[in-house]
Amino acid sequence: MDLGLKGRVAIVAASSQGLGKAIAMGLAREGAILALCARNDATLQATGEEIRHEAGAEVFARAIDVTVYEDVRRFVRDTAARFGRVDICLANAGGPPSKSFEETTIEDWHKAAELNLMSTVYLAKETLPLMRERRWGRFIALTSMTVKQPVEGLVLSNSVRSAVSGLVKTLANEYGPYNVLVNSVCPGYIATARLLSLTGTLAEKHGVERRAIEERWAKQAALGRIGQPEEFANLVVFLASERASYITGTAIQVDGGTVKGLY
Repeated sequence: MDLGLKGRVAIVAASSQGLGKAIAMGLAREGAILALCARNDATLQATGEEIRHEAGAEVFARAIDVTVYEDVRRFVRDTAARFGRVDICLANAGGPPSKSFEETTIEDWHKAAELNLMSTVYLAKETLPLMRERRWGRFIALTSMTVKQPVEGLVLSNSVRSAVSGLVKTLANEYGPYNVLVNSVCPGYIATARLLSLTGTLAEKHGVERRAIEERWAKQAALGRIGQPEEFANLVVFLASERASYITGTAIQVDGGTVKGLY
């Protein structure tokens, strides 16, 4: 199937590793032009070079902090100036720390809102007008299955990412008349560095081995295993494509059947 992504310009945030990197690689293999950003410049540039080598894609990579509006504004502006447009934006950022409500400070709440909600707002604020002008666009926010089924010890993610879901639904309605589609994708337990960090935190908290945490998570999925980044990226690449032309305002989980609710 031709996804119609050849020559499309895609911004992928937090793309130096993990889910962001897998998405960037997937888009590159479909012929997209990439603008990548992350905080660690060395890791980001290495990822950009890897994608150029493996997929032959044109890649613009710049280290920025997506919680700083001016960084985001300048990055989007320079991407549009370099390539002439922005067609796709993947709003992504690392997850907040694992804590209970009692352990969470007011500062933690502010940082989590900046990291996951406001970074999405900043990217939307800068990219959606460009897409509206061209009457074509895809804005996709990466959230978490916690927006559908809260996870123990993740009060910040459970709460702040749900706010992103509300934002996505609102934007889908506002920008739908301009053929700009806005969706969110909700990863379950996917084998990334973030997940390894979380297993370590929970293993220490409960006094068990990391493997015990991983096995518990795997058993929660209908498929009985933890997912791979490429499996998650496959859906995101499809939603970014021409083929997803009648899908907007949705929150789709990629979790191997971990979420037990009907929706």
